Amino acid sequence: MNAAPCNPNLQKEARELLEFLAAIEGRAILTGQHTQTREQAELAVIERETGDLPAVCGFELLGYSPNINFGDATPECIEEVENNRGTLELARAWGERGGIITFTWHWFSPLGGRDKAFYSCNTEFDPERALDPTTAEHRAFVHDLDRMAELLRPFCDAHLPVLWRPFHESDGVWFWWGRKGNAAAVGLYKFMFRYYTEHHRLDNLIWVWNNPTPDGYPGDEFCDIVSLDQYPPAHAHGAFRDKYERLRAFAPHKGAAIAETGIIPDADALIAERVPWLWYMTWSFGFALTEDHNSFDALRRLYHHDYAITLGKLPAAMRDAKNDAI
Repeated sequence: MNAAPCNPNLQKEARELLEFLAAIEGRAILTGQHTQTREQAELAVIERETGDLPAVCGFELLGYSPNINFGDATPECIEEVENNRGTLELARAWGERGGIITFTWHWFSPLGGRDKAFYSCNTEFDPERALDPTTAEHRAFVHDLDRMAELLRPFCDAHLPVLWRPFHESDGVWFWWGRKGNAAAVGLYKFMFRYYTEHHRLDNLIWVWNNPTPDGYPGDEFCDIVSLDQYPPAHAHGAFRDKYERLRAFAPHKGAAIAETGIIPDADALIAERVPWLWYMTWSFGFALTEDHNSFDALRRLYHHDYAITLGKLPAAMRDAKNDAI
C-alpha cells in the first residue's frame, strides 16, 4: 500500500500509524473489536478468554448525533442512545493508553426523522439536496458536521490518530446517506473530507472509505484505506480473499481492512492464501459476547497467533516496524 496520506497536513502521529499499517501489510493483522456502550462488555469477554485486548477498538457516535427526535422514538432507540453517551471519554482513554481508535457514526438524519433516523425508512432526508448549498438540508448537514468536529477536536489537539470511517456501507440503501446511490454518497464524503481537512483542520484523521463498488470510490486523493463490512455464516472463518480482491481491483495502491465483521478471520488461512488485510473489527453484542458466531476457542487461537497483533503486542510491533524487523 501507498503510505502517503491523502491529507498532506496529517499530524506526525497519524502519519506514523499509517506508515505502521503499510509496514505490517502481509506480515500481520491487527485485532479489532467494536463497542457501543460505556460498559464495553465485549472487551471484558475478550480479556477473560485471551488474557489480552484488541489492538483496534471501535467506538460508536450515534448517541452524539445532534438531531435525535426523542419525542418520536421507541424505548429501544432511547436506551441505545443513552447507553452510548459517555463513550467519547472511553475512546480518549483508549488512545492515551496506546490503543488504536476507530469511530463508527450511525448518524441520525440532520433534519426531520423519527426513531432511529440513521435508517432510510425513518427519515425523508435527501442526501442529494444536502449537497445543494441553497437548501435547508445542506444547512442542517453542515450544522451536524460542525457539531461533530467539536467532539473530534480534543482528539486532534491531543495528537491522537483516529481511523475515521464516515458514511459506512454507502453501497446500500438502508442508511440515509446511501438512499440515492453512490454518486450522492461520494459527494457527501468529499464535502466532509474538504470541510474537515481545510476548514476544521482535523489533521489526526486517517480516512477510511467503506464501499466495495468501483463506481462508489471517491478516488485515491480522498482516502487512505479502503474497507468493507461483511457478515458471513456463523463460524465460517477464513481469509476472505474474494472480498479483498474486490477492493484492490479499484484501489490497488491502498491498504484494505475488514471494517466490520460478524466472523473473525483465520490467521493460518491469511498466511496460506497471502491475503494482507490490515485489520478486522468484530461487531458488538452477540457477535462477541456469545459463541453463536465465533467460538471462544477460535478467538483464543487468533489472539495467541504470531500473525495477530493485540493491544499487548502493539508496542513491540510498532518498534519492530520502525526498525524494519517485523
